[in-house]
Formats: sequence, C-alpha cells, structure tokens
Amino acid sequence: RGGGFMARLIYSAIQSLDGYVADAAGKFDWAEPDEAVHTFANQLQSRIGMNLLGRRMYEVMSAWETFGTQGDEPTYIKEFSESWRASDKIVYSTTLGSVTAARTRIEHVFEPDAVRLMKDELASDISIAGPTLAAHAIAADLIDEYQLFVVPVVVGGGTRFLPDGIRLDLRLIDQRRFDNGTVYLSYRPVGR
Repeated sequence: RGGGFMARLIYSAIQSLDGYVADAAGKFDWAEPDEAVHTFANQLQSRIGMNLLGRRMYEVMSAWETFGTQGDEPTYIKEFSESWRASDKIVYSTTLGSVTAARTRIEHVFEPDAVRLMKDELASDISIAGPTLAAHAIAADLIDEYQLFVVPVVVGGGTRFLPDGIRLDLRLIDQRRFDNGTVYLSYRPVGR
C-alpha cells in the first residue's frame, strides 16, 4: 500500500470520573454531551471509516440511522448522523440475527487477526465501541489510541470503561477541557 498508512484502532467513550460508561442501573443519561463536546466528538468521528461494535452498543448507536435526518435538529446532531451513516460497521454478537443499520454486517466471533488485517488494509481509522468488545481488543494488544471524555460525575458502580486485571503503560497525546467540566484525554500505548 502506498504511503505506508496503517489504520489505528481507537477505543473512545464517555465515562464518569470513577471510570464507568454506564451506571449500576445501566443508564448513561448523565453522559449526554453538550454542543461543544458533541462538535469535538464529531471531528474525531469524521476520521473513522469502520466502527466495530458490541451488540448493546450497536443497539444504542443504530438510532443514529434516523437522528439528524428530520431537518429540525441542530447542526452538530446532523453532522454526527451523517458521519455515522457514511461509515462501515461490524457488530460482534452471538445472539443478533439481523441488523437494520445500513453498511452493517454481523460477525459472531471477534478475531484479532482479522482486525490486524483491517488495520493494515483500510485507508481510514477504525473505532471500537463497547467495553466488553474492547476488552478483547485490549487483551490482544490491538488498541492504538484510547480517547476518554471524562464527565464530572461519580456514579459509584456499573459498567467499567476498562476491564479489570490489565496493565497499560500509556502516554498522553492530547487533552482538552470543556466549559461544562468534561475533559477529553487521548493516550497511546508506550512504544507506538
């Protein structure tokens, strides 16, 4: 491939200050981004050509097939919706029988070698979403960048952004503070 580009696998999520993407009741309404955070996240999403999703994350994100298409939504909602619909998607699930989102296919098993091949062949970056799926990629040392939007709330338990029992040595490559108290942090594994 010309130019030597290799797609990065990026794990990005909005999390509480204590490290959860959903609280103990499975809710994440506390994580809804405001316009400034959403606009910044849109810029990140615009670089993504492939989204790898767990089943639950797919069920949440598939709403973007219609969000932003009614004509009366804010520009930042329309922008994310367009980016989402323009990207390819793979849903990893052993229980899902079909998908409704365009440009989406189902894989029943997460294969690290298949993701390595994607990283080598794709001309744009890859996003992985959902902590259960991301845990497989973390275990296989596939993640090239961790993007965290840390919301100033403590939820006390729930679904963690990172799995237990891992050690990651990371270096900070970007940061941004938003007026609503959210902080964006981007890390790469040391040595990449």
